[in-house]
Amino acid sequence: MDATAMHVAGGTVGTPVTIAFSVAAVAALGFCAARARTHLDRPSALTAGLLAVLLLTAQLINHLLPGVHGHLIGGALAAMLVGPWIGALTVTGVLILDGLLFGDDLSTLGLNVLNLAILGTAAAYLLVAALLRGLPRNPDGLATIALTTAMVSAGAAAAGAGLQYALGGDPPLTGLTGQMVGTQVLIGIGEGLITAAAVVALARFRPALVHAVTGPRVKRTPPAVPAAVAGEPESLYRVVRRRGHTAY
Repeated sequence: MDATAMHVAGGTVGTPVTIAFSVAAVAALGFCAARARTHLDRPSALTAGLLAVLLLTAQLINHLLPGVHGHLIGGALAAMLVGPWIGALTVTGVLILDGLLFGDDLSTLGLNVLNLAILGTAAAYLLVAALLRGLPRNPDGLATIALTTAMVSAGAAAAGAGLQYALGGDPPLTGLTGQMVGTQVLIGIGEGLITAAAVVALARFRPALVHAVTGPRVKRTPPAVPAAVAGEPESLYRVVRRRGHTAY
């Protein structure tokens, strides 16, 4: 077993732990789907489609370190392009296609969804939201955010996989989490460079498609008028003042 690989392989985690984490993944996806309904529009749907194609293509490229290999996770890229809810669902769809097209073991799909789509995207988005308060939404700021969040996202996903190995591995791999987090953070540097290039390029040409640029779309409603004022006719004095005449 390659314990430092990002995907949890079939047969490496016991059935009870696999079922428990898979149920947690389904619950998290249900919550994401409910929240995504209020944020999904034509620009975000278009960006999600572009994101899915990019992730499937980028996963063919491995980042190599001595004794370790990995590929683009996509949590940071998803968080910056489409936000946390649609982002988690998009990464999940890519993981399903990855299993169907490239032969990944679908028995551990729930584990990998929880690590890569839920934890990776959530950690990235929380950091993106925090960094956007202090960094500008220009190419330099977006590149800095992308590089930072990609490393954090990779570390969070690795921590989830390490916990699963510790709880259900055969034998339990209790000392693996630190090693996995460390190596995946290093791999996250390569992911950060890819994420930064993709986000900056899209922000230059179509900034409306980048969630980190536009921010959440909030439906604004006009301020409520107090009942005591709404039911009263406007006084002559107020009419005169509003029209710019001098009261007499």
